Formats: sequence, structure tokens, C-alpha cells
Amino acid sequence: MLESRFPNIKVIRSGVKQLKSKEHCILTEDGSQYVYKKLCLCAGARPKLICEGSPHVLGIRDTDSAQEFQKKLTRARRIMIIGNGGIALELVYEIEGCEVIWAIKDKAIGNTFFDAGAAEFLTAKLIAEKPEAKIVHKRTKYTTEGRKKEAGTKDNAGSTGSALGPDWHEGLNLKGTKQFSHKIHIETMCEVKKIYRQEEFRISKKSLTFPRDHHNPSVTTEKEVWPVYVELTNGKVYGCDFIVSATGVTPNIEPFLCGNNFALGEDGGLKVDDHMHTSLSDIYAAGDICTASWQPSRVWQQMRLWTQARQMGWYAAKCMAAAILGDSIDMDFSFELFAHVTKFFNYKVVLLGKYNAQGLGSDHELMLRCTKGQEYVKVVMQNGRMMGALLIGETDLEETFENLILNQMDLSSYGEDLLDPNIDIEDYFD
Repeated sequence: MLESRFPNIKVIRSGVKQLKSKEHCILTEDGSQYVYKKLCLCAGARPKLICEGSPHVLGIRDTDSAQEFQKKLTRARRIMIIGNGGIALELVYEIEGCEVIWAIKDKAIGNTFFDAGAAEFLTAKLIAEKPEAKIVHKRTKYTTEGRKKEAGTKDNAGSTGSALGPDWHEGLNLKGTKQFSHKIHIETMCEVKKIYRQEEFRISKKSLTFPRDHHNPSVTTEKEVWPVYVELTNGKVYGCDFIVSATGVTPNIEPFLCGNNFALGEDGGLKVDDHMHTSLSDIYAAGDICTASWQPSRVWQQMRLWTQARQMGWYAAKCMAAAILGDSIDMDFSFELFAHVTKFFNYKVVLLGKYNAQGLGSDHELMLRCTKGQEYVKVVMQNGRMMGALLIGETDLEETFENLILNQMDLSSYGEDLLDPNIDIEDYFD
């Protein structure tokens, strides 16, 4: 599709075998060699699986693994989800007809995005019956039409689909074998201690834990045999059909390291400067594979999210073109303020700036407004200036708060009135 629309683009479908940075060339797994003037590495990241190589442990990172998950779920009675990030949050809400045991290492759900108050606000929605209505998406979606694989074949050994965007579960049938809508049991403050196969579990003589059925407390599933058993650090042991490991990602740098002395960040990504340039000549990087190593703005931080990967991709392309033309280019506006819009539990969620007071120390204050079942608004203030905000629900405050964070206006005189629902602050600060 890209080649037919843009005659200057050539798409090569093959894995990278080796990068020879000194010779400015790439060797691919199909035996070809390509010489480059400028190179941008956008290989993303791969899931950090709790157990590599187990047929019962699945990571969800790209379109192919999401399809594999859907296939497994259609035969599942109970699954376990490990992790507390974005994919785990989306899964526990979207899955129907299958018991879900959700194990998280934190005290509250969604620790990456939320404070304890927001977690409590959202947990009420998780336990309630799901409504049929879905939020109407106004976002532009990109799809690949007409790409069909023959049954049982893969494009290339070890190849993967495209990375998951915000609407990755749209169009997937996330339904298990049971008739109920959704049943979730949350285990907090724990991690996986050991995973047992059927025979190993029988020999271990461990006692099984049974999640309480809130709808029918007398029902137990003692006689059920499960393909896999998970022992948690809190001493509980659950049987399930399979495990979803949603425990973060690792930058996918391995194909490019051999013979190339890249400077790496603490999180394992390729270090890039404020023009997305790596430490090696003519090589750029964007998205989850890279680590931003410039001095960031006071209200921006890197998070491996689809929004940032896309912004970095756009900016890297501009930087490469400018370098070839000998032009100078200013840092892109999208790196002035951290901003991410997503959807959890059918609520619109907007994260702005230092929304969790990241790196602000103890001299900050929080202002809250919460309407049960409707909205949750948190503002992070420091020295009278807005440093970040978390908005859950249809608050219509994101544009105003974005401007207040960017212009760093002194808001001390307004106090709690900033969040007074009877004051139209959007109009006031217009």
C-alpha cells in the first residue's frame, strides 16, 4: 500500500541480521545488503515475560500476539493476568465469559498512571456490570486492508505484527467459555513465585486457592484440573488455562549491538540526543527502542507509550531530512509537555505533565475533585504553579490545564476555586 501511494518508498519485509555501522550498511535475513546514508532504528520493545519459553505464558505486544491471545481465550475458563500497566488494565475490563485472577505487586491498580484515589474510583467500575455502550472514537485509525496470511504460515521465522496502538482490542472477540459477563479477583502486593505444569503441581502436593464467587458463594471448582498452576508470593496457588504476562517491556536492541558500540541508557534503550541521534554517526532511533538522554523540560518525561513513539517518529524524520539538507531544526513542540490520552474501563483518561508528581519531591500539593461514577480530577501544584494533572471522565478541562501547565502562570490566588465545578475556568482563562 505504501509503495503504491509513495513511489519514493521501498518496503523490504525481512528481519535484520546485522548492522555494520562503519560501512553504513544493513544485512537482512533474506541475504540482501542495503547501504544507507541515514538510518533510523524503530524496532520498538518486546514484553518482559515472567517465564520465557513456556507455552502457558503469553505476552501481548503486537497484533500477532493479540490474535494468539484471542484464540486461546475462546477456550479458556480462567486466566491469570500478571502486571499493572496499560495492557493489564485494558484486559481485565474487556474480557468476558472467563474468570480473571489479576496479580499486581502494588497496593492499588494502575500504579503507573494513577494514585490510590483514582484507583479506588476506577475499581468501582471494574466490579460493576459492564454497559453495552462504547465510547465513540473520534481518533483517526490506520488499518492494513487486504493482508491475509495462509492458514498455518508465518511471514518470516520469528517475525511479528505491528505494535499495538490505543484501540488494539477493538474488533477482537475477548470472550471465554462461560456465560457471565466478567468476574475479576484481584491479588495485591504479590508477585509470581513459581509456575507449575499439571504433573509438577500434583507431585508438589500444594493446596489450591479458590477465588470467591460473589454471585454464588457456595460454588467451588475443586474438581477442575488446570493446564498450569501459579504460586504467588502471598502463599496463594491458583489453577488457570494460561497466564498473560503484562509486566512491562525491554527495548529491542539485540539485532543492532554486534560490532556496534552504542551508548545505552539505564533502561537498556539506545541513548538519543535532542535530535534523536544515537551515539553512532548517521544513526537515529525513535520510539520504545530509544532512551531520551537530553535535559528534558520540567513537565515532560519519557514513557514507553504509543503516543510518544509516534511523536518521536515524526520528529526523527524531520531531523534526518534537516541533517541531509544542512538545515537547523528546533526541538518539536510535543516534547515541551508530557500528554497522553487513552481509555480505561470505558472512561476517557488524560495524563498531563508531572501527573503523579514525578521528581517533584515533597514540596508539592494536590487538589482533587471527584464525582462518583462520573469524573476524577487531580491537579499537581508546586509554588502556586500547575505542574501536572490527571483527568478521568468527560471533564473538558484538558485544554485549559495544558495551557496553564505550559505558561506556568502563578495560580496561588485562586486556591480551591480552580476545581470548583460551578466556575467555568475554561472561559475564565480563555
